[in-house]
Amino acid sequence: MKRVNFIKTTLLSGVAFAVLPQLSFTHYQYIYTRDQLIGKGNFDFSGTDFKMQKDTFNSFIKMKVAAIKENIDIEVVSAYRSFKQQKIIFEDKYLQYTEQGLIPSEAISKIIEYSTIPGTSRHHWGTDVDIIDANTPRPKNVLETKHFHGDGPYCNLKEWLSRNANSFGFYEVYTDTLNRKGFKYEPWHFSYAPASKPMLQAYKKLDIKKILQEENISGSEYFTDSFISKYKNENILDINPKLL
Repeated sequence: MKRVNFIKTTLLSGVAFAVLPQLSFTHYQYIYTRDQLIGKGNFDFSGTDFKMQKDTFNSFIKMKVAAIKENIDIEVVSAYRSFKQQKIIFEDKYLQYTEQGLIPSEAISKIIEYSTIPGTSRHHWGTDVDIIDANTPRPKNVLETKHFHGDGPYCNLKEWLSRNANSFGFYEVYTDTLNRKGFKYEPWHFSYAPASKPMLQAYKKLDIKKILQEENISGSEYFTDSFISKYKNENILDINPKLL
């Protein structure tokens, strides 16, 4: 090999070895297993009572500390939720509504006004939180829209989040936006975008219908192609554009 070519090859190899580890690591960071995406896998979780992915948790703590300075104590009422937990919630409601006389398709439609089908919840990722203000009197049912507006107990929290949450990477998921479909408005539900956005992109590649049928979920025989398509477009993807 001529000296010039040898030097050129050596230099290029050095650059490759310098760049490839970084590229590989970046690629590795955004590879998720099927089980992780549907709430059956493990992450590097942080937190005690409520689990979050480590980066999500660290940013949440920073946001919490900033809010405390303005006399707002952000309290988590839900964070990571496993497939098993979501299945219990879904199937309890399915049984309740069908026993009340709703046909299965009506029961499912009523459930997915607010609750997700197991295997499709953003809470499976450890990137999303439902939050309230612990510094105010606690109503019987904390996650109600009326508590975050007007003279509700969480108005100050809502206003503070509207001004500051984005700077910590958190965005409201199901916004009060005209013509938005899918899940109803949830002023308490926030997602850590740097972690949840790549997970959503990975999740979109899954065969949701096949997964739901394999998991033997109550009512899954009614998850037709048209239902799954509508559910995916409206409940999973019709969210805050900042999270897409």
